[in-house]
Amino acid sequence: MHGKTILLIVGGGIAAFKALELVRELRRAGARVIPVLTENGARFVTPLSLGALAEAHVRTSLWDLEAESTMGHIQLSRAADLVVVCPATADLMARAATGQADDLASTLLLATDTPVLMVPAMNVRMWLHHATRRNMGTLRADGVRVMDPDDGEMACGEFGPGRLPTIAAVMAEIAAQFGTRPLAGRHALVTAGPTHEAIDPVRFIGNNSSGKQGFAIADALAAAGARVTLVAGPVGLPTPAGVTRIDVTSARDMLAATEAALPADIAVMVAAVADWRVDAAAAKLKKSGDAPPVLALVENPDILATIGHAANRPRLVIGFAAETDDLLAHAAAKLARKGADWILANDVRTGVFGTDANHVHLVTAAGTEDWGAASKTAIAEQLVQRIAAAF
Repeated sequence: MHGKTILLIVGGGIAAFKALELVRELRRAGARVIPVLTENGARFVTPLSLGALAEAHVRTSLWDLEAESTMGHIQLSRAADLVVVCPATADLMARAATGQADDLASTLLLATDTPVLMVPAMNVRMWLHHATRRNMGTLRADGVRVMDPDDGEMACGEFGPGRLPTIAAVMAEIAAQFGTRPLAGRHALVTAGPTHEAIDPVRFIGNNSSGKQGFAIADALAAAGARVTLVAGPVGLPTPAGVTRIDVTSARDMLAATEAALPADIAVMVAAVADWRVDAAAAKLKKSGDAPPVLALVENPDILATIGHAANRPRLVIGFAAETDDLLAHAAAKLARKGADWILANDVRTGVFGTDANHVHLVTAAGTEDWGAASKTAIAEQLVQRIAAAF
């Protein structure tokens, strides 16, 4: 993105504050940012903060006498290599789809012959409303690139599609507009979630893994341009955009699907695989009034070690270590024993399972790094940045 000019239109929604982070990342990537702040956008972020990060004058009005004395909005609309609308509200999308030009943002969108990328963020019901779907279809038919929003909990308390995509995903999409995705052409294999090992047709051995960390990593890898195969245990999470998902139940199922997905350039083994299974009973086990039935445990295959020592081993193999004591010692031992290049270690006593946050340490042959506590999305983005650097 070095030397590219981005015209950034900031719409009026609670996600507008994330535009500040986007500006910072664009500037770090070497891009020039021309910020345009809508009237409603200014209710969430100030021209001062936006301009300070962009190191540029913030345009807010179509009726700027000095700028418009030379038809500034026309020049502005054509001065950029890419126009990015972030956040793109339902109102902004509707006005752009119908060709309105009643403020600076809508006029710029109508006057530009530059590619346009819209990054939607709105309430789930607004996103799913037939009017918004119709407007999105019109915009896409007109050649506008409209990203799909993320699923999750919103500021209003509702849950579903409508959250602003992660800044890493937006940056990857912007880079893609210029033909630069750091992991383009790479195949990444990710495992996520628990495995369930049947005891009988009703019961199973399992754990509390939600799959959220693995799904976040698959999402970030896809955003960076990788072709991603996600082997998922029994979880109810939506499939990240652009990811090929294979659903499995047991450890043996997961191993078979993982081996079938090879060759790959990158393997990130996040799944919390059950270490043991039993020979499942054909019928439901009943109480007998005496002692409970004896369950003879059989060790499951070690998926990380199998991939780490495979003849067609991926160039980069990353494992996870979920521990309750001696975290770094156990992770270092696992690194050597299982043939992994990196291990991300976390202490599961801190309430990792099922939550949106994590605290990991990166363990490699060179040493250990404490990445601190962060959201699982942020950890996924940091990991993918490291992976991209390794390639």
